[in-house]
Amino acid sequence: MSDAAGNLEPPGLTPHVPLRRIEIVVNPRSGGVGPRAAQECERLIQGLPLEFEILELDARHMEAGLERALAAKPDALIVLAGDGTARTAAMLAGASGPLIAPLPGGTMNMLPRALYGPGDWRTALNLALREGAERTVAGGEVDGRPFYVAAILGSPALWAPAREAIRSGKLLLAWLYARRAARQLLAGRIRYRLDGGARGRAEALALLSPLISKAKPEPKALEAAVVTLANASEVFRVAARTLMDDWRADPAIATLETWRVHLWARGRIPAVLDGEPLFLGREADVVFQPAAFRALAPLPGAAGARRPPAASL
Repeated sequence: MSDAAGNLEPPGLTPHVPLRRIEIVVNPRSGGVGPRAAQECERLIQGLPLEFEILELDARHMEAGLERALAAKPDALIVLAGDGTARTAAMLAGASGPLIAPLPGGTMNMLPRALYGPGDWRTALNLALREGAERTVAGGEVDGRPFYVAAILGSPALWAPAREAIRSGKLLLAWLYARRAARQLLAGRIRYRLDGGARGRAEALALLSPLISKAKPEPKALEAAVVTLANASEVFRVAARTLMDDWRADPAIATLETWRVHLWARGRIPAVLDGEPLFLGREADVVFQPAAFRALAPLPGAAGARRPPAASL
């Protein structure tokens, strides 16, 4: 498109939602961000018919900064920080808050990749502002901790650092992580009960949100992938598929839908929630949230929308 003088005009804002004012929260110290990200955000937004404020914060002040940004009641909150900050912003906004655009600035970036595809944060910002629509995102809570893409519960969660080390080209570190994970994989199984039904035992549960689940065309619950292993050879087979993103095809993994999960183990349960590793207690409860928050992202099937990545154990 060109103006009266024949100059090319930049693409405008998305036609799908009204955007007048946005807040942007940036953590320049997060792994995928960089020290000049705030200035680059401002440069990329300049020229768009938007009022905006950029808050540049470190991790210690991030939650207070998110609360301040939400209190300003913007049309959208854009977050350029780590995986945990993206989850916190979505949790604080909830289903009744402003639209949230979590850009990929962390290590695993599971939520940004599910919404915007595998590009960098600049690509995601462009997609959000120029093609974004309101998308209601479902998810779950593990003892009050939210996830919107996937929760990996049990020893295979220990493979997550090995995956990221491989993606970063740190092969020695990946080998050390993988060796540690393999030693612990059969050491501690978890027990679980889905929707109050019969008890089961497994090495791990992977709970996938409707954002990436392939259980049905329009899933209305969490997809539970139950990982059961019999011996050490199966450990390494599943580990290899875990590292190559083809784990759902493995015969040691069965999937079904669920709304509630109770699980328990002899020791603390390792977990990864949307890319953030942590340890739970010896018992945990998972609850499905059909409407967790509203994202500013291209609609599925839109011209600029990217195919969501496969979830990974």
